Amino acid sequence: MLRPWHASDAPAVKDAFADPLMRGQSAEPVGTLAAAAAWIAGRGAEWDAGTAYSFAVAEAAGPGGRGTVLGHVSVGAVNTRHALGWVSYWTVPAARGRGIASRACRAAARWAFDEAGLFRLELGHRVNNPASCAVARAAGFAVEGRQRQKLCYDGVRYDVELHARLATDPEPAA
Repeated sequence: MLRPWHASDAPAVKDAFADPLMRGQSAEPVGTLAAAAAWIAGRGAEWDAGTAYSFAVAEAAGPGGRGTVLGHVSVGAVNTRHALGWVSYWTVPAARGRGIASRACRAAARWAFDEAGLFRLELGHRVNNPASCAVARAAGFAVEGRQRQKLCYDGVRYDVELHARLATDPEPAA
């Protein structure tokens, strides 16, 4: 399920960012509970400003429960003039390979089209990340091209494959 981030999620966020695959996924290091709490607060501030809409991806829980955090999906860089947004996502190691990220992206896209009034959603991934490409494709994002040497991690430049989904595109199969 997608749900808002809560301050009580700080330990899960800290643990998620400790994963080596998450290095570089945040502008600021998220290595302490205080940093994780600040990361969560930042997602709330972006929501309030209308610049990004971030959701915790969690296992469904019983009444009143929030469920275990499995990941994150966000529609950011929102441009209301052109009805655009940028989708990003991550999952904790235990959630990978289970289709959770692609289901979360499908749900976030549907929410962005229906509730936020966006028309076009974009996302990108390093070309050396086939798992992220599989998530994008399963979530209905069509490949549109390659952005050469767009990202730099540890002094190495990476090409990015650009994907997009339009509100008028057919809903992807579950």
